[in-house]
Amino acid sequence: MASSPKRSPTAGLFLGLLVTIAAIVTYSWYINRQISTLRELQNNLIEHNRRDSLQLLRAQNDLNSLGLAMRDMLDNAGPYPLQAWDAQFQRIRTDLSSALQTEDRLSMAKRSPEQAQYLQQSLVEFWDAADHVFALARDGKEPEARAQIRQSLQTRQAALSTTVSRLLVQNNESEQQAALQVGRIYDGVQRQLYLFLTATLLAILLTGLYVILWNRRLFAQLAEISQQRSDLAQKLISSQESMLRSISRELHDEFGQVLTAIGSMLTRSGNHLAEGSALRNELSEVRDIAQTTLSNIRSLSQALHPVMLDETGLESTMDWYIPTVEKQTGIDIEYVKSGTRFGVDANASIHIYRVLQEALNNVARHSGARDAQVRLIFLPEALELEIEDHGKGSEGFAEGGGIGLVGMRERAELLRGTIEFTRPPQGGTLVRLRVPRQENEANAE
Repeated sequence: MASSPKRSPTAGLFLGLLVTIAAIVTYSWYINRQISTLRELQNNLIEHNRRDSLQLLRAQNDLNSLGLAMRDMLDNAGPYPLQAWDAQFQRIRTDLSSALQTEDRLSMAKRSPEQAQYLQQSLVEFWDAADHVFALARDGKEPEARAQIRQSLQTRQAALSTTVSRLLVQNNESEQQAALQVGRIYDGVQRQLYLFLTATLLAILLTGLYVILWNRRLFAQLAEISQQRSDLAQKLISSQESMLRSISRELHDEFGQVLTAIGSMLTRSGNHLAEGSALRNELSEVRDIAQTTLSNIRSLSQALHPVMLDETGLESTMDWYIPTVEKQTGIDIEYVKSGTRFGVDANASIHIYRVLQEALNNVARHSGARDAQVRLIFLPEALELEIEDHGKGSEGFAEGGGIGLVGMRERAELLRGTIEFTRPPQGGTLVRLRVPRQENEANAE
């Protein structure tokens, strides 16, 4: 029963391809945007943290310079009066203020208003104390000024240094938090990538399974059609052989016997007539025509289906047929047999004979060769038949042998064998039929 037509998978596969491409393009754009954002974030963090840290280090260096200057100011053996340090303090004050203002602008760390107010207040108090020290020094009260340095100025400088150090620590913590944020983004991108790859692989797997199922169904249908074709070819060939055998027997038995009887009757009738009479001569001519017709009918009968193929087997039939082809075509055929002989099934014999017949017909009609070789090789596991010529080659062989080649292949398939059409090194065509012995010897007895 014919299978119902199935919807072609082309539309579904094309839609799946479009969806997959759209998903890949969309996800590629999304990943590219994520990576660009991540790269921008990293660049900003690195640059801001670097510049911020430099300003904090600059401020800390200024505070350290103040600390060293105050230590020298407290050294009574110093060659300079306290008022001489005023210019250095003002220079450091300007640089420190610039560093802290720049750092406040660059800072990415989250600071409370109290922290910013405390730092600003500490700076104001420190410089107020410094101004008071230098005012005492200008009034000639250096001992009181040194006392203020010890009691107030150094303490305030240490507090400022501690505050700046905390800012450095806070800046490092902020950098670590940013690194964690970058890591989370990386993890999110990685998870999304894994999800996308999983979905893509799943889609490819489903599409592959879909294609495999369709291919299996298609190949099953092709196998069914091939089997039906093979069965039909076998029935056609069997029907053809049966018809040819029937026609051959009818020609040989019916028409042959009739023509033989006519010839005998003409001979007897002629014997009753006088020698040299015109009627006897005419009867003799008619008898010759009947004999020629009988010979032609027997030749045609043998060509349609050799009786000796059923009676004496394949090998004897080939021994008779090849010299007959030589006489009919004028082609010199070298016939060689080799190997240990074994019987061939009658059904297999007719197919092998038809392959030989078709191959030699193509040599005679299409190759243009004046010689050919036929080799019958008995192997332990198979029987091989080779027909070789050195004419036009396979192209000329196939020009008029399309149906014949199909028939040869079908017969080889019916014999569970193989047939090859190749070009030998000298040019031309080599037909090699290989028939398994086990398949075709079982009923040879």
